Amino acid sequence: MGGTSINLVVVVVQLMVVVSLLCMRMGFCQEDENSTTSIYIVSLKQTPTVLLNFNNQGLNLEKRTKGFIHRNGSYSRLITKHHRPRNYSRSDRRYAAHISRVHDSLLKRALRGENYLKLYSYHYLINGFAVLVTPEQAEKLSSREEVANVILDYRVRTETTHTPQFLGLPQGAWVQEGGPESAGEGIVIGLVDTGIDPTHPSFSDNLSGNRFSVPTHFTGMCEVTMDFPSGSCNRKLIGARHFAASAITRGIFNASQDYASPFDADGHGTHTASIAAGNHGIPVIVAGHHFGNASGMAPRAHISVYKALYKSFGGFAADVVAAIDQAAQDGVDIISLSITPNRRPPGIATFFNPIDMALLSAVKAGIFVVQAAGNTGPSPKSMSSFSPWIFTVGAAAHDRTYSNSLVLGNNVTITGVGLAPGTDESTMYTLVSALHALNNDTKDATNMYVSECQDPSSLSTDVVQGNLLLCSYSIRFVLGLSTIKQALETAKNLSAVGVVFYMDPYVIGFQLNPTPMDMPGVIIPSASDSKILLKYYNSSLEQDPLADKFKFGATATILGGLKANYSNSAPKVMYYSARGPDPEDSFLDDADILKPNLIAPGNFIWGAWSSVGTDSLEFQDESFAMMSGTSMAAPHVAGLAALVKQKFPSFSPSAIGSALSTTASMHNKKGEPIMAQRAYANPDLNQSPATPFDMGSGFVDVTSALDPGLIFDSSFDDYFSFLCGINGSGPVVLNYTNQNCGNSTINCRDLNLPSITIAKLNQTTTVERVVTNTAGNETYNLSWFAPYGVSVLVTPKRFFIESGQKQVITVTLNATMNSSAASFGRISLYGSQRHIISVPLSVIYKISYNMTENS
Repeated sequence: MGGTSINLVVVVVQLMVVVSLLCMRMGFCQEDENSTTSIYIVSLKQTPTVLLNFNNQGLNLEKRTKGFIHRNGSYSRLITKHHRPRNYSRSDRRYAAHISRVHDSLLKRALRGENYLKLYSYHYLINGFAVLVTPEQAEKLSSREEVANVILDYRVRTETTHTPQFLGLPQGAWVQEGGPESAGEGIVIGLVDTGIDPTHPSFSDNLSGNRFSVPTHFTGMCEVTMDFPSGSCNRKLIGARHFAASAITRGIFNASQDYASPFDADGHGTHTASIAAGNHGIPVIVAGHHFGNASGMAPRAHISVYKALYKSFGGFAADVVAAIDQAAQDGVDIISLSITPNRRPPGIATFFNPIDMALLSAVKAGIFVVQAAGNTGPSPKSMSSFSPWIFTVGAAAHDRTYSNSLVLGNNVTITGVGLAPGTDESTMYTLVSALHALNNDTKDATNMYVSECQDPSSLSTDVVQGNLLLCSYSIRFVLGLSTIKQALETAKNLSAVGVVFYMDPYVIGFQLNPTPMDMPGVIIPSASDSKILLKYYNSSLEQDPLADKFKFGATATILGGLKANYSNSAPKVMYYSARGPDPEDSFLDDADILKPNLIAPGNFIWGAWSSVGTDSLEFQDESFAMMSGTSMAAPHVAGLAALVKQKFPSFSPSAIGSALSTTASMHNKKGEPIMAQRAYANPDLNQSPATPFDMGSGFVDVTSALDPGLIFDSSFDDYFSFLCGINGSGPVVLNYTNQNCGNSTINCRDLNLPSITIAKLNQTTTVERVVTNTAGNETYNLSWFAPYGVSVLVTPKRFFIESGQKQVITVTLNATMNSSAASFGRISLYGSQRHIISVPLSVIYKISYNMTENS
């Protein structure tokens, strides 16, 4: 039963002790990239559990059955004696132990008498293991007949009160699902992140009379440790585990900071979990101010947490693959990954890496997989999520903003970022810079950071008391070397009325996010406005050279920013959100795949926060935090996908993705095209209409996704044929899937995706898409506009389709000019029952017929 606890504290401690002893006695730990030993992920040619599908003659996990089915001995005949599972169920730990013994046997035979350390045995999504060996030993393993791939482990990194209203859930999708008390019921979302704080009310199971019931298809467990005691899991939070063997082996795991348990010492995992499926109506109180009530997108869904990232070092692929493998084996319905690799995977294609291939097997098992696009925008090809079976989400601003302002004595008003109370609006207060309030003992001209107000002992109470303290901020605030909280403590100690933060013009700047303050304050977010403030201040400053004192003439008052404002220009794509086109390989060739798939709220998102969370120092000791990034966008879609899965339990992962994609909105609340920020500096002044490479199909609209009309469906076999179609991929595909490509190949552009992307249009090409009707009988009319430099013909232009039936749509594209600039179009299908299906077209490199003829 989900939520059953097992006491692993002794096991974890023993593992860490054993690994430490091995490190000391054998000199065998990988402490840095230059170590003589490294961690490798080894996959075997033998098929993993989830890929064993014998078309109703044996094991069929495609339907998510709970055990193995044996008929006519067909199962035993298809496997070797070393891999016979012996009637074990997928959740049976005896089978995992059997596979582990097979891996141990291989290592002993391949590395006879040599030192090595196996970290994990994978069996459900990947048949393989993670092991610490030398490069020479890795070569020996690679030469074994049983071994498919040997890949060096690599690093990965991490990348709400109003968004339900902005997404229309209370009046739309939640109503269709029976209200927030039922939205997402029976669906399990697995989150691979930094863990969770189980004490947060967002994850309680006793807040209402509507009792949670653990889904019968979930077989996961809860670790019990000193940091994660018995009772941490419940009928809402039904699973929790942690994976850190790779980090421990490297000697960088700090148990006192990182917690050898599912407990979240960072805050990121707690935040993302609450966005996806946090309870409905939880008060958001930060710095003593009430900012509304929070809710996850699917407040009735269940959460299972797989901690594989840690606050002090991030994470490693070996641990992430172990987490994904366990989540799939436990029976989660959705996997949410707010993480991306630190580098683009090497090899013939970005898709061939352990994480993406494990996720392909998860999709085979019927699990919908969501991943953050990455925070490396706005440059092209900055995408960090690559494969067509992964639903990639970019970040958009929603319509709620907080702002306050600083009114200067010369009647100039400067806008701040809000979340702080104001001063008495009828009173103008004197501005005093920290640079001009130094004690006699601390006049150190070499300390360029004294203006950041981090040390109250360096400043004079007599000068600051009753005035507005002027403090600078720089990149040091982002790095945690200085903090808003410490500056506020300084101001309080000096009896200042309030604090004004400006961007230091002499130090590398970085725009600060809104930060709740428990005293009047304002953060000026732009360098230009900071210069206006400083010019006014300096022009009003007089110095008495004899008395070595200053006369302060600048005055101001702060208008509070605790109340939210709402903008009609939302959504818009944030500058940091990673962009397409999708890089197919390390040479940055473009794939015929649209990435991101769509955008969702990711900027200034309120979410639950760990009681010891330090990912954002400004929210330390708070129960909620406001965070930004594609990390916040991905769990929005994970929660919304749970609503689709709840309504359409038989939908495949690609069908869920299609429903979300084809119904996405391309307009903001004004009805105008969604805009995309194009620059890091002054992003709102550098924006233009978003393209599919910025926003994918558009901004998520889950209410429409619950009635998509038509869907574009794809299977594991389709993805397999696509991988086989990559030039030179046959051996790699065989190594990962234990299946020969043969003649089963299709071009990437022929995948049945709800989009069409052509990286290189050489004269002309024709692609087909197949739609399936999920609604009643309906007639559809088609219209389209072509990308610049391309002519498009779509047939049929009109068709009638019965419920449950399929229709082939043929699209012919011709290059009408020679161009290397991407251009975009769209195909729209308008149904007689008011369904609207939208398919984006993207063409990058175009070679016309005339150019080929004359060459």
